[in-house]
Amino acid sequence: MDFVIVGGGIAGLRAAIGLASAGRVVVLTKSDPTESNTGHAQGGIAAAIGDDDSPQLHAADTMRAGDGLCDAEAVRVLVENGPAYVRELIEWGTRFDRDGRGAVALGREAAHSVRRVLHAGDATGREIGRVLWDRVHALGSVETIDHALVTDVLKDGRAAAGVAYIDGSGIRREVRAAATLLATGGAGRIFRETTNPPVATGDGIALAYLAGARVADLEFVQFHPTALNRAGAPRFLISEALRGEGARLVNDRGDPFMSRYHQDGDLAPRDVVARSIVREAERTGGAIFLTLAHLDAAYVTGRFPTIAAMCREIGLDLARDPIPVGPAAHYVMGGVETDEWGRTSLPGLYAAGEVACTGVHGANRLASNSLLEGLVFGARAASAMQQNPQPAPLKADRVIVHGLEGTHRTAAATVAGADERLPPDRRGWGPASDEMRFGREPSPEEIRDLMWRRVGLFRSRDGLADAVSALDAAAAAKPHDAATRNLVVVAKLIASAALRREESRGGHFRADFPKRDDIHWKVHLVDQHA
Repeated sequence: MDFVIVGGGIAGLRAAIGLASAGRVVVLTKSDPTESNTGHAQGGIAAAIGDDDSPQLHAADTMRAGDGLCDAEAVRVLVENGPAYVRELIEWGTRFDRDGRGAVALGREAAHSVRRVLHAGDATGREIGRVLWDRVHALGSVETIDHALVTDVLKDGRAAAGVAYIDGSGIRREVRAAATLLATGGAGRIFRETTNPPVATGDGIALAYLAGARVADLEFVQFHPTALNRAGAPRFLISEALRGEGARLVNDRGDPFMSRYHQDGDLAPRDVVARSIVREAERTGGAIFLTLAHLDAAYVTGRFPTIAAMCREIGLDLARDPIPVGPAAHYVMGGVETDEWGRTSLPGLYAAGEVACTGVHGANRLASNSLLEGLVFGARAASAMQQNPQPAPLKADRVIVHGLEGTHRTAAATVAGADERLPPDRRGWGPASDEMRFGREPSPEEIRDLMWRRVGLFRSRDGLADAVSALDAAAAAKPHDAATRNLVVVAKLIASAALRREESRGGHFRADFPKRDDIHWKVHLVDQHA
């Protein structure tokens, strides 16, 4: 095989299309071919195509949301290349919504200064996936293998040489290739509460790390502020696009509150909104709701048909009823470190989409930049994969830590009594218990619960240290299956990185270090397997 792609979301499919004329391509998907984070993306895809927009303005918004840690060159590549690739999608038949004049309708989401989000109702990812899969299926040089759990990156000396996987029958197989692309998506399923589908367990990050590639920025996890928060109901995403169209966050008294926490109100950056929801719930002692009752009901149900249908299934009217919402793990800004062409530090191994860390998102992703990232960097990775393999260089603002052992030592004194600043339900589990030590192989549910309690929206030294200790024990138990192994590896990488970074920035909030600290921490933390 010439090329192997792991993952069937927007990044992997766009790469397959770009590689099809250069040789034989195999695409491995973990579940059904269409099951990916791409298919669950509701809001849209951002691109500077409006008359009042520009790549420079899009870059400024992206950098502002990234809280001082975006890689400027990666951002430039994203915003300057984005419009052409989005127009390509339109030429291929993507049915984006249109306005009354027939032009592409542009929505607005949090932290965007203008309307620049193209959307297909509230199922944009599904529509883009449909178009890309149609093109891939028409390519004779591309083969797809579904229900393939990739267990290892194969190596030839110090270079990647393909992957090993378990097929749908439980048989181990190998596919060797000149170039391997990881496009496995995110890791939201590391946490108990998440908007992500079951396949999003961080496999690509674990595979790359265990093969010796660098990973970076894993402390930065975006917790989407508005997932459905109703007992017994799925935690499905309530898109930010609703607030872009005028929906309001209110407390249990019906009072809007976001202006109390940020000047941009309901359209503040996601990390701010998520923490504000929790703080307002604690202040009032009640639940938080999203309301659209002040908007035209026909417009609401027409603009957001998928979300409206999901609400009806649990007895709620999106246009009239207050919708209970709360934060849930949504997106990992960090991942496998790459350059602007998808090259990793391991020759022959590439990464694109959410699994990758180009630095484009910094500490907090701008809404609707994720589909754009997968599209742009999937295409660029395909170009790089046709060239002689070479590793991505280490950039100047990266700090490497070799291996996980010992990485939870702090670099500065911890503020005394910091945990007391947290409400009782967020001080963690108390002293580390035998159960937390995982002196046996833990279940995935136990790992996710640990991560949600200790490494979630609000973090502290003691809670993070306990999480790392528990995950040390889980790793020592040597999980028998690759899926649990990957879960433990990625959970420990995230917890260890969060413990090292003694400041608050973007999606990473430390109760004991609540301020951003550019003097000591305006760097990207990089892990590499010893």
